[in-house]
Amino acid sequence: MPSNIKGKFEELSRKAKKRFIHGLLGPAAVSKARRWVQIFKSALDECARNLNVKSVVLSKEFKSFIEDPEADLEKKLFIYFYDLLRNRISLEEYEEKGRAAITTSLMTNLRTIYQNWVLSTLWSILAEEYGAEVTYPEHKCIHLERLGKQKLGEINPNLVMHISGKGSLSFFLEAPRPVGWEDTSDLMKAWKLYTALRPDIMVHGGMVLNLIDLNQNPPIKPPDVIIECKELVDWYMRSRDVKGPLAKPLTVEEWRSKWIKGLYEGLADILGVSPSKAAEKVSEQKGLRLREDRVVVLYKSFYKPKRMYLIARAKTPSIVKRHLENEGIVVIDGIGFNKQALKGLAEELVEMAKPTSKIEELSIRLLDEARRRGIKL
Repeated sequence: MPSNIKGKFEELSRKAKKRFIHGLLGPAAVSKARRWVQIFKSALDECARNLNVKSVVLSKEFKSFIEDPEADLEKKLFIYFYDLLRNRISLEEYEEKGRAAITTSLMTNLRTIYQNWVLSTLWSILAEEYGAEVTYPEHKCIHLERLGKQKLGEINPNLVMHISGKGSLSFFLEAPRPVGWEDTSDLMKAWKLYTALRPDIMVHGGMVLNLIDLNQNPPIKPPDVIIECKELVDWYMRSRDVKGPLAKPLTVEEWRSKWIKGLYEGLADILGVSPSKAAEKVSEQKGLRLREDRVVVLYKSFYKPKRMYLIARAKTPSIVKRHLENEGIVVIDGIGFNKQALKGLAEELVEMAKPTSKIEELSIRLLDEARRRGIKL
């Protein structure tokens, strides 16, 4: 294809995708995404400066959205757009599949933005107000993602901070996650990590370098604090399927069968042939469909943290707020992107910090006793 024709085709293709996105979402939604991205970038830069870290690593998908939200959404139409041009799908199918892909991508990325804004802002406050310093990772490169981090059979923290005179705090973002396994016995041990409920943020007092504890059920060390973030105005009206402990463990053979079946059917679709039966379908047990406010309560009863907080960007109806507070969950709502509104939570996190050694514990006690007696050191 001559370069001028190819260039014209790519230009028209992008225009078509852009018009589809704007027609589906409206210009206001795209502008909102760009505004949220700028707010998050600013908070992340401030966090990196306050913590004196070298870099902050984002997942590939999220980084693409942060760099250019509209261009990232266009990528979600790539396969469907070419299927439409090849008459593999109808215009109606293109609209249906494209709508689902764009809507899901936008909602997922906005949710990630708000969750990461909350976490990075808390880190900034802890550094500014309490002199918190990064002790893990030692290379001072913070990862706000978990891709491939569990291959060695451990779940490491995203960040450990030390606060002088108080101790350390270990932060885990979207954990627990599955760990590496080799055979059926390994998979059976790790299975509960596949089905474990996954809050947004877990915080442990002290230096916790591996979240996994197979002697526990669920197989993780109990968190001292859970923080759940809600970016939607009507989050409490949303529902989702929760499988959790109801999901039946798979053997390695069943796992491999499902993987091969998916791989073969995907290849068959590309080649335009009819797929044969690649493997016997593994039946999966159904989960429970719960409203989001019920899921939040489930997190608390499942993990039994000492404290649990729900951070809501918008105001939460009093009846929902009262229900959560009756369950022992502290609701901090209507905060938007207001950094000041998180200072109270940061102060309470400081109180959850724990010393990492007996010597540090003794020195903290001596300092506290000196302050109580009015002795300045």
